[in-house]
Amino acid sequence: MRITLVQGDITEQEVDAVVNAANSSLLGGGGVDGAIHRKGGPEILADCRKLRASHYGKGLPTGRAVATTAGRLPARWVVHTVGPVFRPEDRRQRAELLASCYRESLRVAAELGARTVAFPAISAGIFGWPVDDAARIALTAVAEAAPDLDEVRFVLFGAETYEVFAGVRDELGA
Repeated sequence: MRITLVQGDITEQEVDAVVNAANSSLLGGGGVDGAIHRKGGPEILADCRKLRASHYGKGLPTGRAVATTAGRLPARWVVHTVGPVFRPEDRRQRAELLASCYRESLRVAAELGARTVAFPAISAGIFGWPVDDAARIALTAVAEAAPDLDEVRFVLFGAETYEVFAGVRDELGA
């Protein structure tokens, strides 16, 4: 499995599965979540509403993952995962939840038959996770999960986030 980093827009990635940094409602929001719902179109929201009506009436729990259609995105599926909000006082427990987002998303993607998966920097935006720590958790979780995939791509919005991820990748030797 290859781990690659690109600076760009996750909604433009031609991969089997795009991972959405969703909110627990699964009904769209800001940041990556809003962009995926806007570009993917109403099919994604319709699938999310079905999930809410069936298995996730109270919303998707933090650290879990579930898949829907990708709608108009150049991908086959969207894997939605809910990252934790950063709180320094319980960082350790929340770091495990953040790692779970990556592991669970990879598990769901592999069950679907995906060979290529694109991730954003989960929780490193409005959820306030420090980018260097988020990168370390993300890259370590993906490397340790070692799924039978061709590529896991981190799609990073902005040069600064890309540079931080690249530095952490080099430091870890990933």
